[in-house]
Amino acid sequence: MIRISSISVPLSTDLNDLRAICTGKLGIPGKSLHSVRLSRKAVDARKRSDIHFTISLDVEADGEGKLLKRLRNAAHLDRAEYRPPVLTKKPKHRPVVVGFGPAGMFAALALAESGAEPIVLERGYDADKRAAVVELYRSTGRLDPECNVQFGEGGAGTFSDGKLTTGIRDERIGYVLRRLAEFGAPEEITFLAKPHIGTDRLRECVKALRRRVTAMGGEVRFGARFTGFSAENGRISAVEYVQENKIYSLRTDSVILAAGHSAGDVFELLHSEGISMTQKSFSVGVRIEHLREDIDRAMYGDMAGHPALRAADYKLAVHLPNGRSLYTFCMCPGGEVIAASSDEGRICTNGMSLYARDGVNSNSALLVGVGPSDYGSSHPLAGLYFQKRLEAAAFTAGGCDHFAPAAAVGSFMSGRLCGFGRVAPSYRPGVREVLPQAYLPDYVCETLRLGLPEMGRRIQGFDDADAVLTGIESRSSSPVRIERDDSLQSQSLRGLYPCGEGAGHAGGIVSAAVDGIKCSEAIINDLM
Repeated sequence: MIRISSISVPLSTDLNDLRAICTGKLGIPGKSLHSVRLSRKAVDARKRSDIHFTISLDVEADGEGKLLKRLRNAAHLDRAEYRPPVLTKKPKHRPVVVGFGPAGMFAALALAESGAEPIVLERGYDADKRAAVVELYRSTGRLDPECNVQFGEGGAGTFSDGKLTTGIRDERIGYVLRRLAEFGAPEEITFLAKPHIGTDRLRECVKALRRRVTAMGGEVRFGARFTGFSAENGRISAVEYVQENKIYSLRTDSVILAAGHSAGDVFELLHSEGISMTQKSFSVGVRIEHLREDIDRAMYGDMAGHPALRAADYKLAVHLPNGRSLYTFCMCPGGEVIAASSDEGRICTNGMSLYARDGVNSNSALLVGVGPSDYGSSHPLAGLYFQKRLEAAAFTAGGCDHFAPAAAVGSFMSGRLCGFGRVAPSYRPGVREVLPQAYLPDYVCETLRLGLPEMGRRIQGFDDADAVLTGIESRSSSPVRIERDDSLQSQSLRGLYPCGEGAGHAGGIVSAAVDGIKCSEAIINDLM
């Protein structure tokens, strides 16, 4: 098999007829073709006068050697696909996975399919019950600290856009995408350059994955909050958890800790028990909203609205004279800004969109990096405390009832409130008009003020006066890193595997899932 890359085709091309592309554009005789599969599809919008698709095809054909010589963009393709290892015998004690977000889900899946019969402890609820609780918060402001946008089946990613782009390179990525498609994600995630699932379809995926885990002997316990552990001879020997106000203990010698980046109580617990962790840089800022049709027009020009083009996305970063950078993150075309707090007295936001991405607004995080020099302390959890202070300030600015502080870009740039214009804030339960300087540090506001015009020069209208800034965006990544060694175990306690985004070892759905698989492999290989 060979992979033929970087094939430019018009938007009008019928991608259901890949053989026609091979025989026509590539000149491969139809009679020599055995199979052809789309392996990558991307929109090339660098020139708005020539927007087209760039695709890659995996081809089996007679005379592949000749094709390799004739086509510069062709290469041999390794047919091997990643598969997790399988145990030859069951472990003495069942491994425990703490958290059922992307890292915990794929760790549990790999362990279950290996024959290890893991037990998962998830403090939040199953996807259906969780969706109802989240909707209650968004409609009334009544927060459940144990189950919300951060905690529950599927983790924080379940209430996002379900973006599957990643900057890592790993053979497990293809495996993650294939399994998600098997569990109900659209098949296109296996070949789109910027794959996404959407919140609506991702909820069904996580339920199907959980059913696979339990069918293979695993167990998922919801409403089960991890509260402690025991150790013997430098190795973990049991975990404690609370479920329905009862305290339980599980004997185990292997724990994958995938609690997520919002589990501040877990970070506090680990620190009190002497588990090695360090400060980690993260980012803070706001969500910026534009009309979806404005972003589509800015990115696609006259081609905006073409039936082959979906809602436009973007990715921006600018380096500024004050020595800081401003960048966009987690862009949600046709989405909405969502209430993402997990704590009373604190506000934070995230972006969410459904598979169709057909909402009125498009939004993105607009972030400024912060690090140890900003935290004001050398304490390992100083970043967490810094995050809490900003979220508490945003809560106060919003009126102390889970409304979010928001302002138009024009108001922010002028320093005086001018009301909202063409862009209506999408955040629920609601917003109050407040300038970002009421809850963000001066250097963050300065960076926003310097960076918005620069971004407006790159995407027309990005700094439009009617665009809306809603705060605070503060949980793009974890503020701590739980240290681990080359075996992926905690430097302080054998058998404890800090895992995923919350532990500071991943960023995003796919990289967290990959890290979960790696930690499960480490346990499986240790049991061999």
